[in-house]
Amino acid sequence: MSKKITAIIASTLLFINVIFWCSLLFILTPVKFILPEIVVRKVMDPIFSSIAGAWISCNSGWMKLTQKTHWKIDLPTTLNRKGWYFVTSNHQSWVDIFVLQHVFNGKIPFLKFFLKQELIKVPVMGQAWWALDFPFMKRFSKSYLEKHPEMKGKDIETTKAACAKFKYIPTSVMNFFEGTRFTAEKHQQQNSPYKHLLKPKSGGFAFALNAMGDKFQSLLDCSIVYPHGKPTFLDFMKGSVPEIIISVRELPIPSHFCQGDYENDAAFKAEFQKWVSDIWHEKDEIIDGIKKDIA
Repeated sequence: MSKKITAIIASTLLFINVIFWCSLLFILTPVKFILPEIVVRKVMDPIFSSIAGAWISCNSGWMKLTQKTHWKIDLPTTLNRKGWYFVTSNHQSWVDIFVLQHVFNGKIPFLKFFLKQELIKVPVMGQAWWALDFPFMKRFSKSYLEKHPEMKGKDIETTKAACAKFKYIPTSVMNFFEGTRFTAEKHQQQNSPYKHLLKPKSGGFAFALNAMGDKFQSLLDCSIVYPHGKPTFLDFMKGSVPEIIISVRELPIPSHFCQGDYENDAAFKAEFQKWVSDIWHEKDEIIDGIKKDIA
């Protein structure tokens, strides 16, 4: 089968899968505006998560049908479908999202990604993410806040409000700490102290922990390596990703990090950033070790 035909088949199956499950999701969405909040969270949210899980399972199905990718997956043995997790990963490509969904589906609660506010405008998927209560984030630049000081703290309020919805049923919240996909140019511009990573941004993580209290039982730190080079989404659809390696470690979250004031307490902020930085240094070594093993 040629790569072009593979891409056409994979894209068609992906499109059909999206339309089918999103249609079901949209049929049920109006019910969320009728029922009380607590009923929505405890009754409707599990139903919506089941629909999303079925969508991911079907994605894994067409991936298995059209891809010849060899997966090397190292997961903790303690994962629980009824747990609360914060998940992070290095970020190289849109393919990362399919990788993470495939690896974790059925093993932990459905992953809900932090998304940029602009993505809500994406046809069909933007509305589906909204219906599934994905946390949409809107960051303001320093120059914008100087002109509009009344907007200071609004992004934090948005983060807390989004995460507060996850207190009632087991949830996995996913955030790429780097905030953007890795490129050599970005790495050089940042003068990053890490060999394989951009500098982590810990603010969203800190605000989520504050909003969720002590619900999160641990941090799942994922390291994704593509031995044959970083793939584009088109490479993935063409079946041109021969191997994917993912290593996941489960890390405890110190309880006092769920209580501090990241925005106003300088000492707390410094301690929190150092903790994340230490995790990132360890992660860099893990990725380096994987790359050396396959060299």
